[in-house]
Amino acid sequence: MPLHWLRLNNWPIRNKLIVHFLIVSTLPALGIGILVALATNGAIERQVNSHTEQLIGNVNKSLDHYAANVQSITYFIAMNPEIQSFLEGGSAALQDEETEYRASKFLEGFTTLYSEVAGIMVVNARGEYLSNDMYARNDRLLTEEDWYRQAVESQGIFQMIGHPVNRNVITHANYKDSEIVSGVRAILQPESQQAEGVVLIDLKLRVVAETLRGVTLGKSGYLMVLDDSGDTVYAPRESVAGRLDGGRFESASGTFSEAIGGSRFQFIYQKSPFTGWTTVGVFPVAETLKENQELNLYLASFVFLVCLLGIAASYFLSHSISRPISQLSSFMRKVEEGNMQIRIAGARQDEVGLLGQSFNKMLVRINLLIVQVGEEQRQKREAELRSLQAHIQPHFLYNTLDTIQWLARKDGARQAAEVVESLSKLFRIGLSKGREMIPLAQELEHIRSYLNIQQTRYKEKLDYRIEVDERALGHLPVLKVFLQPIIENAIYHGIKERRGPGLIAIRAEQAGGAIRFAVEDNGAGMSEERCAELRRMLAGDMPADALRAEGRRRLEQAAGGYGLRNVQERFQLSFGEGWGLSVESRPQQGTTVYILHPILPLREEERRHGLESNDRGR
Repeated sequence: MPLHWLRLNNWPIRNKLIVHFLIVSTLPALGIGILVALATNGAIERQVNSHTEQLIGNVNKSLDHYAANVQSITYFIAMNPEIQSFLEGGSAALQDEETEYRASKFLEGFTTLYSEVAGIMVVNARGEYLSNDMYARNDRLLTEEDWYRQAVESQGIFQMIGHPVNRNVITHANYKDSEIVSGVRAILQPESQQAEGVVLIDLKLRVVAETLRGVTLGKSGYLMVLDDSGDTVYAPRESVAGRLDGGRFESASGTFSEAIGGSRFQFIYQKSPFTGWTTVGVFPVAETLKENQELNLYLASFVFLVCLLGIAASYFLSHSISRPISQLSSFMRKVEEGNMQIRIAGARQDEVGLLGQSFNKMLVRINLLIVQVGEEQRQKREAELRSLQAHIQPHFLYNTLDTIQWLARKDGARQAAEVVESLSKLFRIGLSKGREMIPLAQELEHIRSYLNIQQTRYKEKLDYRIEVDERALGHLPVLKVFLQPIIENAIYHGIKERRGPGLIAIRAEQAGGAIRFAVEDNGAGMSEERCAELRRMLAGDMPADALRAEGRRRLEQAAGGYGLRNVQERFQLSFGEGWGLSVESRPQQGTTVYILHPILPLREEERRHGLESNDRGR
């Protein structure tokens, strides 16, 4: 690296800003992330241990509650007179079968009242027993059982002794040793404090299982219960109870971790002083580590985001000067391409901002000038079209007047009057009090008058048909006198050039939101070359200056294209692009001109004028 890069003053401003923001944003974010990770990792572990200890405490309270109920049952049993007589005098002291039956029903009432009790047995010092549904397997005295001696040694203190093992007692329900836990208490003689007998109560293990099964530690943790000897009272099937050293639970409570089967587990335990049982919470250490890893991932994402924002901010500031100039240059290129509606947004007050404001004002002024020029051109074109509509070709007027004179000399005044009437209708509808839109019925009346005059002139040479449903379409407004130039072209450039009689058919139908007209003749038609030239002219591909340069003769040869172009320009000025004329033609087969006219709402004055015209016609 060159030495001059070591000097801060030689650095570009953009690099200075980048380094500055990286130091300001990245270093604090890294420090905060490390401190938060250290603090929260320990907090999560303490929170998990505290929560587990609370769950274990609640489970111990539930188990103590069940054990306390069993202890209370032993007190009730000891106070019963029949039981006291049995303990003092044995079976002979019960006097008769009815007394023994009452004693058995008394014991049976506890199993009915407490569903968690599997069975109750009372054994006196002679080895005799009294029970509702428990009995000895063989003749061996029950006083020799371990549970009996353990109860006598406890001097009347209730004891929970876990699962019975090799016991000489069985129940009518035939519970397995693994399905029950036992509680015992010796009944002492008040004066001598000698044991008169022992009460044995079997408790169903499902009580313990239901209490522990509803408690979960994290996603895969669980609880299990060990007795005071370290043997398992209850544990789930997938537990590690069989692989634990019972000596690890000698203290009243504690926590430790141990690797078992290739996985490390966390153990938290509490011993109940009432039952002597130890409730152990077991969960994989990986779950706590996973939570820590998720938190560390969030912290790392936060630090990364802060660094990313710092880099982006420094990059933005370093380009805050060059970017507006580049944007202005880009906008100018778009204006060169023809986009005059673009504007530079923003309220900057520096030199670049003032330049952008001047650029916007210039575009506004240019747009105003474009609109002004366009409006002037439109007004000029409309004036030219109105002037064109006000004129009728001189040769047509001359021929019409000559026809009137000839008829008047030949046939008298009747046909001459008809021609004059048609001519008057032609002029009246053509003027229409200066309106641009007239009902379709009037436009058709104008065409009939024109064709009647031409038919009078050409006799059998010309015939025509108008196939329009005037009941359905006659009220619709259309552009005034747009069919006459088209029909005139059909006569002079189609029918007139044909050998024999000719036919002009005029059709109209509604197609969606438009009226589709067709003016068809069976005249001389056009070649494909002339038809293509006419289509280009109607599409506007040939500018007006070029058309004038080609001269009238060329236009006349193009099937009267000049008159059609005027009609096309009227449509586009009135309705816009997409409306107007299209042409199809074949040599010696005729020409068809299609006109697409939009359906417009009829104004009240046009509707009233149309009705008045119809009334006059009737």
